Amino acid sequence: MKTTLALTALATVLAAPAIAEARPMSATDLVKLHRVGGPSVSPDGRIAIIPVSVAKDDLSGRTTHYAFHGIASDVTVPAFWLSLSDYRPRGVRFGGDGMLWFVSAKSGSDQVYRMAWDETEPMAVTALAGGSIDDFLLSPDASKMVLLATRDLECEDFVCANVEAEEQVGNALEYDEIFVRHWDTWGTPGQKGQLYGFQLVDGKAVGSGAPISAALTGNTPYRPFGGSEQVSVSDEGIVYFAQRAGGSAEPTTTNLDIYAAPIDASAAPVNLTEANKAYDAQPTLSPDGRFLAYVAMERPDYESDRLRLMVRDLENGETREVTPGWDVSVGSIAWAPEGDSLYVTVGEVMERPIYRVDLASGERERLTGEGSTGGVTPLPGGDVLFTMNSLAAPSEVYLLDRGRIEQRTHFNRDMLAQFDTVSWEKFNFSGADGDTVWGFSLKPDNVEGDLPIAFVVHGGPQGSFGNSWSTRWNPRALSNGRYAVVSIDFHGSTGYGQDFVDSINKDWGGKPLEDLKLGLDHALEQDDQLAGNRICALGASYGGYMMNWIEGNWSDRFDCLINHNGLFDMRGFYYSTEELWFPRWDMGGSYAEASETYERWNPVNYVDNWKTPMMVVLGLQDFRVPYAQGLGAFTALQERDVPSKLIVFPDENHWVLDGKNSIRWHEEVHDWMDRWTAPGVGQAE
Repeated sequence: MKTTLALTALATVLAAPAIAEARPMSATDLVKLHRVGGPSVSPDGRIAIIPVSVAKDDLSGRTTHYAFHGIASDVTVPAFWLSLSDYRPRGVRFGGDGMLWFVSAKSGSDQVYRMAWDETEPMAVTALAGGSIDDFLLSPDASKMVLLATRDLECEDFVCANVEAEEQVGNALEYDEIFVRHWDTWGTPGQKGQLYGFQLVDGKAVGSGAPISAALTGNTPYRPFGGSEQVSVSDEGIVYFAQRAGGSAEPTTTNLDIYAAPIDASAAPVNLTEANKAYDAQPTLSPDGRFLAYVAMERPDYESDRLRLMVRDLENGETREVTPGWDVSVGSIAWAPEGDSLYVTVGEVMERPIYRVDLASGERERLTGEGSTGGVTPLPGGDVLFTMNSLAAPSEVYLLDRGRIEQRTHFNRDMLAQFDTVSWEKFNFSGADGDTVWGFSLKPDNVEGDLPIAFVVHGGPQGSFGNSWSTRWNPRALSNGRYAVVSIDFHGSTGYGQDFVDSINKDWGGKPLEDLKLGLDHALEQDDQLAGNRICALGASYGGYMMNWIEGNWSDRFDCLINHNGLFDMRGFYYSTEELWFPRWDMGGSYAEASETYERWNPVNYVDNWKTPMMVVLGLQDFRVPYAQGLGAFTALQERDVPSKLIVFPDENHWVLDGKNSIRWHEEVHDWMDRWTAPGVGQAE
């Protein structure tokens, strides 16, 4: 039944609840806050649909709702699709036909549906057997569709009726290639992420799905973090996609390539970037279909090389870097509707701004200031809809209107109004080798007296906490109204040029440790409220490695340490992790080839110096830094009678994602810091 109500009339004005006395933001608040995703905009630029993740009542998981936003009217309808709750739609977006498209398992199996935004009864696009749909892509005119699905490489189509399940004795898994597990999942031999193409006639998918990528052996999208941004479909029926080759070389190479293939699989995929043996990804078609923009690295097998903005002319094959000499890495790409420029996000001194880049000249203009942006959606006429967050607040949707930035959604306004305010500031100092190094401090406002310090070390190591909101390591939640949070972007961090990123190569415990020492001293010198004798250091992944390294090489500075999924024994790590290209680049080769470098920066070699109380946290499903690394650190602490505690999350991976587990994690972290930073208890100088 079609509704007769206009979008503006659907908005319900809710009286803001009375705000009680402000309080610190807690871990429970962090879980309850809404998580706003990138918008999808109707072809006429009038309406945006916005995914909003909401915590379940028991806080153990989350559900996604969809809000409508009138771009001209600035009216948001938070829960318009209540009538579709039984569909539990996934991946809702506008197609070029102006209809809303999504995936639902309402029929008992995953199918694609479409509907007008102001209707309440969806129409089925597919009626397929065969199993789950990971995602889908449409051509700009909505005449063609690609389904992304995990299938056996032998499948002849999406339905995969030609492959019979083999009868197995017991539940053992059998492998003859090295990439047996990835991130948090054991691989199923012979199964990969695949692409299946369909023609759409009168809103219905025709056929059972042509196997577009069947001639290849890798995953599309690549695992575990690739998504639909790795695939583009033209109106003419050419599919462009990025894939890393499968086989025994898969865990040792970062060489993704971009392929082009007909949507009906009538010809094998053609490798468009074969000449580049490094990373090529994010193929993004221009509005007229002539150009293909993408990102590319130059150095093979280095996952943190500079991501250059590339454009290929599909008419003549000419390829060029649009912004040569721009010493940043491009994070996302979106074409202007006119096709004369591109909008990209980059990391830049703790911020993630949007730039407009002119296609012809490469000239660029920074459009946003402080904050971390995403979901960039250019609109006709030069406006841009996007998400933005900061250290102080989670993502909301914003509009860049003729150079003026307007916040357009306020899903978290009422909750944020309940919390004590915080202040943060960036600072810089002279670090290792005399280089300029940046850091930040965050602390609660209106708190008198000294503040103990949570000294947070980011992971990567090629990364940055920066001015962004995190649902895991969140400085505002760590502060909890009683801690100052200090973090340093040591050598190796991103956002300061590629030379700074490269400087950590073969130097994991050298310049970064010096930067941390100098950065902490600088933070204490510039703010008398920070208690230099009450400090706990904490970090995860490389940050956890640094806790183990500090324990052996700077053990008298901190009252306590918290090591979350940190590397403890570099030899054991190398032979049990999955993405081998990472340690091979950072250490100069395999363990057999570069054992001297691995052992030079190996925390296990310094356990005789360990004396600072440490809590070790690990997830049993973490295959990036397998849990034996945490057990090893805990064993070393216990053998030396160092006060220590082990927290094990059986169902978590490299991160803590479950809401209840996140609350428990924060409770344990704060209890440990409170215990050792209490006045008169610790050892920090």
